[in-house]
Amino acid sequence: MYPASFEYVAPATLEEALETLGRYEDDAKVLAGGQSLIPLMKLRFAAPRAVVDINRLPGLDTLAAGDGGLRIGALVRHKTCEKSELLGGRWGTLGAAAPLISDPIIRNLGTVCGSLAHADPQGDWGSALLAMDAEVVARGPDGSRTIPLPELFEGPFVTSLAPTEIITEARVPDPGPAAGGTYLKLERKVGDFATVGVAVHLAMDDGRVGKAGIALTAVGPTNLRATAAEEALAGSDLSDEVIAEAARLAAEAAQPYSDTRGTADYKRTVVRVFTERGLRTVREGMA
Repeated sequence: MYPASFEYVAPATLEEALETLGRYEDDAKVLAGGQSLIPLMKLRFAAPRAVVDINRLPGLDTLAAGDGGLRIGALVRHKTCEKSELLGGRWGTLGAAAPLISDPIIRNLGTVCGSLAHADPQGDWGSALLAMDAEVVARGPDGSRTIPLPELFEGPFVTSLAPTEIITEARVPDPGPAAGGTYLKLERKVGDFATVGVAVHLAMDDGRVGKAGIALTAVGPTNLRATAAEEALAGSDLSDEVIAEAARLAAEAAQPYSDTRGTADYKRTVVRVFTERGLRTVREGMA
């Protein structure tokens, strides 16, 4: 099926892009990678009057770490993250997630910030960045504002972004040098959406867990934080007993439903196993 007719706008500046969004309001969509938007338009699930292509906008392709943490611009592709040597060590949760995003064709064009704006509860970046306390910067007609990810995700494919706002970058706070993480994903085949995903991130303080992040993919209406599991890990020495209890609490935090990918009980079991496996992996990596 072909998309409904629309006006294509390729602004040269961010201000021009925002002016176009303001003119169309609810009837415009932003195009970055297009790997989610175009299929929706072809299926007529989305029929915007205008598509605003931001790929020519300067300064939105930054992937860099500085004093304030990590910055991921709106035009940073999945493939850029997959190839980046930056996303290891303290940023290891993101580095582990990058090669698991869909398939190589999608990774070549899709963007990290576009994935966040799409707010698919099966999206891998949502959990990886939730576990690392990320926030996004949204620019609109009244200026810029920062939105923590838990406040961005309001429901399946629903965010707190206004129709006239564009995510310009995601920001991840620096967890310090004694930090690491990973991302585990169960999929039916390569390139499939997650049946279950678990993001784990730990920042250590003198041999104990200073701060823990655990986030879950595809087992709720949005990407979820397993806050009780995080609290159980804080201040601990990551013993086997602590890890097992955190994994149990993470499974309790999941809100899966039964479908063709598996029963709810099966998915909770995968959350528990992946959380335990991820925590052990991080512990071994920082030993």
